[in-house]
Amino acid sequence: MSPTTKPNNPCFSSGPCAKRPGWSLDVLKDTPNGRSHRAKIGKAKLKQAIDLSKEVLGVPSDYKLGILAGSDTGAFECAMWSLLGERGVDVLHWESFGAGWASDIKKQLKLDDVREFSADYGQLPDLSQVDCNRDVVFTWNGTTSGVKVPNGDWITSDRKGLTICDATSAVFAMDMPWDKLDVVTYSWQKVMGGEAAHGIIVLSPRAVERLENYTPAWPMPKIFRLTKGGSLIADIFEGATINTPSMLAVEDAIDGLEWAKSIGGLSGMMQRSNNNLAVLEDWVASSSWIDFLAEDRQIRSNTSVCFKITDSWYQSLDANTQAAKAKEIVSLLDKNDAAYDIGAYRDAPAGLRVWAGATVEASDLKILTQWLDWAFGEIKQSS
Repeated sequence: MSPTTKPNNPCFSSGPCAKRPGWSLDVLKDTPNGRSHRAKIGKAKLKQAIDLSKEVLGVPSDYKLGILAGSDTGAFECAMWSLLGERGVDVLHWESFGAGWASDIKKQLKLDDVREFSADYGQLPDLSQVDCNRDVVFTWNGTTSGVKVPNGDWITSDRKGLTICDATSAVFAMDMPWDKLDVVTYSWQKVMGGEAAHGIIVLSPRAVERLENYTPAWPMPKIFRLTKGGSLIADIFEGATINTPSMLAVEDAIDGLEWAKSIGGLSGMMQRSNNNLAVLEDWVASSSWIDFLAEDRQIRSNTSVCFKITDSWYQSLDANTQAAKAKEIVSLLDKNDAAYDIGAYRDAPAGLRVWAGATVEASDLKILTQWLDWAFGEIKQSS
């Protein structure tokens, strides 16, 4: 028989992610609808979102944080198009998004002096091979593989290059060593459970210096232009966005940040994510049919948790059938309103992916594990 209870919130998507506990449309009542984002009230809201973000994340006071278009993808492309080409690049990837950045560096920016360090899903490349006197491009947490870098110890403090980090499913859930990071991008739609379409870029003083002293060889789309006349456009980092933002999304982001402060700020957010991962680790330890894609706990994500099915019956199937059976599990849980959107990413190995960021309740994850066991049993028995 199926479990008798269901998660209060069955949203376990890895983006957009679950809204914070207690969220309702009422939190958007103070949105300055119909007002220009360049009006005093609009700029004040944008500045509030910027200041709260820096406060909760513990971003150093001399770093710049700005709101850009295009979610994390837009912010990261802006960083690459604006900063790369001044020196050689080391690019690391161990999942689909990191591989996409590597492809853009080679095929779109057409840089010649590029070294790639890659690893299969569930693994990390050898970080000791990285030369930090070159620019280094990497994801902190591979959203589609559930693999994170364990720390920033591999990044040298006296580096000559810039470290450019896609941290969209890491910030607010993992401790970011800001002194080792020159550019960080993310979006509200991940750990904060915010709305999509807006990206955040964080720049160190070294990154600002590069922007003001280096001009790329290629034309720069307006949406990526962070400088004018050789100087940083400082207003971008005070609430004057390059293009029109959604004030509803901004209001929602402010609500999420205020909630983060109310539960203890960054440490509270990290603890919730760690507690959620612990629930899943306890389940896997007692299970006979599933394991983490990232077997090494030191590199295992506490947000985008990816699973592989290890049962001997499942392993005896061919790859196409395995993928189909994994999708049947996802579909069965969706039909029962027990879990939405927990399939592995389309480019990742067949399996499951469960979001465990801070907006997810540990109690819901405990109930989910019962449904996962039931769904696998149903699919196996019916085969």
